[in-house]
Amino acid sequence: MEISSSTTVSSQSWFSRIKSSFKGLIAGIIIFLISFVLLFWNENRAVTTEQSLKEGAAAVVSVASDVVVPENQGKLVHLVGKADTPEILQDPTFGIRLNAIKLSRKVEMYQWDETKEEKTEKKIGGGTETKTTYHYTKVWSSKYIDASKFHEKGRHNPSMIYSSAQMMAKSVSLGGFVLSESLIHQIEDYKAIPVTQERWNQIPVNVQNICKLKDGELYIGQSIVSPEIGDYRIAFAAVEPLTVSVIAQQIGNSFGPYSTKAGKTIEILVYGTHSAESMFQAALQQNAMLTWLLRLVGFLVMLLGLFLIFNPLVVIADVLPFLGNLLGAGVGITAFLLAAAFSCLTIAVAWLFYRPVLGIILIGVAVAIILELRRHRKSRVAEKASATSQTDVQKDSK
Repeated sequence: MEISSSTTVSSQSWFSRIKSSFKGLIAGIIIFLISFVLLFWNENRAVTTEQSLKEGAAAVVSVASDVVVPENQGKLVHLVGKADTPEILQDPTFGIRLNAIKLSRKVEMYQWDETKEEKTEKKIGGGTETKTTYHYTKVWSSKYIDASKFHEKGRHNPSMIYSSAQMMAKSVSLGGFVLSESLIHQIEDYKAIPVTQERWNQIPVNVQNICKLKDGELYIGQSIVSPEIGDYRIAFAAVEPLTVSVIAQQIGNSFGPYSTKAGKTIEILVYGTHSAESMFQAALQQNAMLTWLLRLVGFLVMLLGLFLIFNPLVVIADVLPFLGNLLGAGVGITAFLLAAAFSCLTIAVAWLFYRPVLGIILIGVAVAIILELRRHRKSRVAEKASATSQTDVQKDSK
């Protein structure tokens, strides 16, 4: 719920904006160049990951989890079994303990938080006026919010005495095998662990004296109904023994990453019972999704760089706001088309190294975009020339 807000007004002159825009131009050139590296690297990553997964799918051997077969030493193996541990994990501060692979404590403190909204208007002469509204709310946050950095002073958040934490079992078995630490880290199937009366009795008396129990969570503060700044709520979650499917290199009675000839490593863990084929298929799909996501990121980075490069022209035209807005729209379209063309070209060049046929097709698409951009520009020039000619004819007829 919003508690309060305040608004400030600031202005920036045209000359100051021009100076800032030229600094942004330098940053834009750097960002623009970085986008090429990102896009090219992503294609290399995508191809080598795909080749590695296909190589692994051809080499994997499915084995039983209850017996360790020495002949499979060094091979890429697939097995399904129950990830289990005899260990009892215990929260060192609150005393909650149970048999689990992982135990998590989430601590949140009631704090002041600041958010801001900015609205900038262009003024005749090229300057701008910015109205900034700061909103102050009380929120539950697991991270400490430093109120001393707020625009409006007078609010204070006390230091966090308690913090979130995670405990992890040191030994987790999978039938006759022992999971490696890296595979244990991949198990994140947390389930909420409510603080029952039995678990409440596990809490040290000195901690019980400052805690209250609410909806299966611990609460530290005067009132559960009306929290105050500095109050805490603590919740617990755990990864209990569960069935998992693993694909990794067999090393003794444990596992490690399997190195492929393509250059990547394979070490996969998923929850439930899955065949090796379905696990590799899912990994290939994830790789494809990540590839497209990073392509989009590369395109957006390039688009940002081009915006910054062209921005000085827009700022100069802002001496008359309507002219700056008009030029800004044209710059936006141009930057978008150029970013699309350069992104396609970069991906295509990368594919010439890794996927030659698709690379040639993509280069054709990029060239088509560039040609369309040139055609659009020529048509605009022709329209302006035509409009100028008609105006001259009308003047002569008068």
